Amino acid sequence: MPVLSRTRKFVAFRPLAITSGLLLAVATSGCSLIEDRSERYVNEKEGDSLTLPETADSSRFSQVMPIRSVNSADASQMYPSDIPRPPDMTSEILEENYVVEELDGRAWLLVNDVPGRIWPAVTAYMNEQNLGVAHDNPQLGVLQSELANFSMRARELLELSSEPAEATTAEPKTVLQVRIAPGVRRKTTEIQVRKLTSDTTAEESEPWPSELISWRGISEPSIEQLGLQKRLLADLGEFLKAREESKSFSRAASGMVAKPLVKLVSENDKVQAIQMDLDYGRSWAEVNRSLIESNVDVVDLNRSEGWLFVDARTADERDPGWFSWFSDKEKARHTHTINLVERDGQVRVTAEEAEGYTGDRRAEDLLTRLFDYLY
Repeated sequence: MPVLSRTRKFVAFRPLAITSGLLLAVATSGCSLIEDRSERYVNEKEGDSLTLPETADSSRFSQVMPIRSVNSADASQMYPSDIPRPPDMTSEILEENYVVEELDGRAWLLVNDVPGRIWPAVTAYMNEQNLGVAHDNPQLGVLQSELANFSMRARELLELSSEPAEATTAEPKTVLQVRIAPGVRRKTTEIQVRKLTSDTTAEESEPWPSELISWRGISEPSIEQLGLQKRLLADLGEFLKAREESKSFSRAASGMVAKPLVKLVSENDKVQAIQMDLDYGRSWAEVNRSLIESNVDVVDLNRSEGWLFVDARTADERDPGWFSWFSDKEKARHTHTINLVERDGQVRVTAEEAEGYTGDRRAEDLLTRLFDYLY
């Protein structure tokens, strides 16, 4: 049977045309062909509890990804965009950790508790190490030990020579000083320690120290001194961790929390800046930490000039939609600039939108988000 010219080619092309049409329809309709299951979280009935064998140890079983409960009275008013986020899985971990941090030749122990609870525990630590407390000032947050020369336990802690006690009278006098201060983040405490040595020897009758030595009157530590400080802070952290269940409270030391180190500055109900009562190096480090924790990408930065180019787009602005299946992950782009300016012992943090950015996140919104992670 004769076949008309080009008939075979047309018939073979029809399945390809139909397939292309379906793909085009799917692409233009977006996600309309995919069921929106986001409301199931709200309307789903609670299932039966997991039943364990009688021989199983229940203490070893817990939720890997806890689901936040939803009150039935509120469920009818919820929409997919209002579904609550899962609980912060790191909150309990942070409460159990005592972290030694270091920056620009300084080291401190970060404790997730208020100074009023830490002060009595640090005093107990000094007494247990045979250091004692010769001078203290809760308002300044400083404790100063007695002479460490005449106690073998204190000598070992401060890494003095292990000579017999009779030979210690010809060596310089040594004390330990501890500074307790409110942390940058709310409800945290930062502890610093340092070993102080006098020019006089332990055998001289001149009393030293006769009073509390000013914390600011000492130069920056050497590499060896910084190493000792970090070892002492780690030892103190282990001691505090072991006493978590028996913490007491100091009313005198509670006054140290009166002045926050980070403030949000507003004018006419509009956020203008973040003010930090910290030195420039610490402020720079804390701003970088808050950017990481708030999932704001840093595109470029210059510490000496005090600016950071960041990508602060919202999640909706970053979402490429349906076509993300066919493309690689989009690179970060410069949408906002964060500036740090040091003046009169304080650092002022401001933000501005980059030229050409037309998204929804305003500069004041970015400052508010950073403040939530800073303080």
